[in-house]
Amino acid sequence: MVSDRRSKILEHVIANERVDVNVLAEMFGVSQVTVRKDLDHLERSGLIVREHGYAVAIAPDNLRSRLAFHHEIKRRIAAAAAELVPNGSTVMIESGSCCALLADEVARTRRGVTIITNSAFIADFVRGGQAAVILLGGDYQPESQVTVGPLVEQCLEGFHVDRVFVGVDGYTERSGFTGRNHLRAAVVKQMATRASDVVVLTESLKFSRQGAVPLLPANRVTRVITDADLDATMAGHLEGAGVALTLVSAG
Repeated sequence: MVSDRRSKILEHVIANERVDVNVLAEMFGVSQVTVRKDLDHLERSGLIVREHGYAVAIAPDNLRSRLAFHHEIKRRIAAAAAELVPNGSTVMIESGSCCALLADEVARTRRGVTIITNSAFIADFVRGGQAAVILLGGDYQPESQVTVGPLVEQCLEGFHVDRVFVGVDGYTERSGFTGRNHLRAAVVKQMATRASDVVVLTESLKFSRQGAVPLLPANRVTRVITDADLDATMAGHLEGAGVALTLVSAG
């Protein structure tokens, strides 16, 4: 998607929200002209915005930007998750960058699969693939491109699947899995009641962070697929709570 340096610049901008061009040039050991060219490319790709002398992160729920952040790790997580989706199955996939990449992997490599999702981004992202898509209707959140609210929850009552795949914004031993938005959290909770297995897809850096809204306790999650940088103590805690772990290469 982007070069290695540009990817690292993007990660730094997302992490810090607003970064001086001079700081980026010094950090990456290149000229200001080179950094500006990199930032121009990232802006044209819709991944950041430019202000005079600064690079600024776009909305945190913008999936286009999040897909470029740790893209290779997320792609490995998605590929591991796709192993749980056999041909001919029906799965639920909630929003998030790892989830979008999972949907893409499934749509490209599986036959006869149906994806049930509340993500308009995912529905569009996989439109050239082989999967059938059921897009759940409801109130539309334009930044995250998802539907939320009671209409989504009513739609979900008509389904039951073997697995639902969800993304998270944080996890702590005390709070369990957490998110940023209470309306999206309500949809995740309802999806979890309509599936036999709940599978969380996320990078290891999300652990020990805490979102504002509870999603699911650890004992409600069947499996976590993340990268091998997961802290060993955290891994032991999850396994002690009955969560199966799949760790993919972090490098």
